[in-house]
Amino acid sequence: MSSNIDEMSWSDARNLLRKWRDDNERKSEDVMQLWDAVLSSKQSKLGNERHLVLEQVIIAALDCNRIETAEHCVSILSAEFPGSLRIQKYRSMLLEALERYDDALDELEQIIRKDETNAAPRKRKVAILKTQGRTAEAIRELCDYMKIFMSDQEGWHELCNLYLGEGEYAKAAFCMEELLLHNPHSHLIHQRLADIRYTMGGMENIEMAKTHYCKAVKLNVHNLRALYGLFLCCGHISNSKAVVGKRKEAQKLAQWAMAQIQSRTQDTKAALEKGKSRTAENEDELQALEHAFGGLDVGKVSN
Repeated sequence: MSSNIDEMSWSDARNLLRKWRDDNERKSEDVMQLWDAVLSSKQSKLGNERHLVLEQVIIAALDCNRIETAEHCVSILSAEFPGSLRIQKYRSMLLEALERYDDALDELEQIIRKDETNAAPRKRKVAILKTQGRTAEAIRELCDYMKIFMSDQEGWHELCNLYLGEGEYAKAAFCMEELLLHNPHSHLIHQRLADIRYTMGGMENIEMAKTHYCKAVKLNVHNLRALYGLFLCCGHISNSKAVVGKRKEAQKLAQWAMAQIQSRTQDTKAALEKGKSRTAENEDELQALEHAFGGLDVGKVSN
């Protein structure tokens, strides 16, 4: 990128920034190079895009720890739009970058009081609380947020992560169940819900975990984690005091799951031996799979 900057006109730089905005690409270091070399002295030529470019530079400057540049751009926008909640959000982000978290929270509180339907400052508030290690407060704020924005899938994911960090597995499972209502055909959501249920333990949760692992495998037959989880769940059930029919069914399902696992690991081995995939990443993956599955024996599942 740096080798082409000297040859760029201001219009080329403007068009490139516009393309990155349209494609939702940050490219913070490249944005700062274009700003320093071309656009900072050509602001008057940007026309209607000037404010959009300044916002783009603010985000890039914060990403690159260019605090002075971010402050300069925020001050320009603040002078032109003194009452803008959007500019106030950028001021709070600048304060956050300076680690003045209490001041940033005050700015966000002001935005929320003026516009209760604005989701962005509520999310920033949760992020700051999480950064400070105030997990309980972050959970409380995020719960209040989800009561208003119930269809925010990212919010449910984050709330699940916070609950898992606190060991609140039942509440984390509830969050994943909410996500299933929005996206019932995601094998990853089924798999994660199954992981949580398996971690909770108890025969009822193991049964539920088995159900979701089965669904995950049905949606994506290449999901090795779900296959391994299914094998473990069936091992628990076949060794439990469940009725004979259920134990036999679990044993057959465990044998099928292990056969699928072994088939996929053997296919990976064959591909490596034939030279189809020689990357270090694939070799590390194969070693990890062998370590995870090599000591397992379906015959250990009792009748």
